[in-house]
Amino acid sequence: MARYLNAATLLELARDAQTRATAPCSCTKTPLDGWQSQPLSLDETQFEEIGTLLPEDDPEPTFSEYLPGKTSYWAADAPIAPRYFPYNRCAVWQCSLCGRLYLRYVEGGGYFVDRRIRAVKAELIEDVPLPG
Repeated sequence: MARYLNAATLLELARDAQTRATAPCSCTKTPLDGWQSQPLSLDETQFEEIGTLLPEDDPEPTFSEYLPGKTSYWAADAPIAPRYFPYNRCAVWQCSLCGRLYLRYVEGGGYFVDRRIRAVKAELIEDVPLPG
């Protein structure tokens, strides 16, 4: 199983990746600032899974979303809140060519499966506790 990354560790990794990843890369051909269905053009062989936001001790993480103000799930400026859906079901992947970080998970519905991906931006990571 992949190594669990809490919000503080994710933030540290994201800051480091942003510092190093300044040049264009084939992984940035399609803007992935907000959640997107994984583009078919994305070369999966250039990505390495480096961790997960799914805690080992939480077999059924919440489906509650953290969307303050008027933001939406699809928005490029929506916060990345690791304790909330869909982040609490994400794997953290790194481009082996440029070092950029991405979140990936599989959205499953009644009749479909959609692999989704979003670029990690350090300034959007928020460690928001769950209510209760």
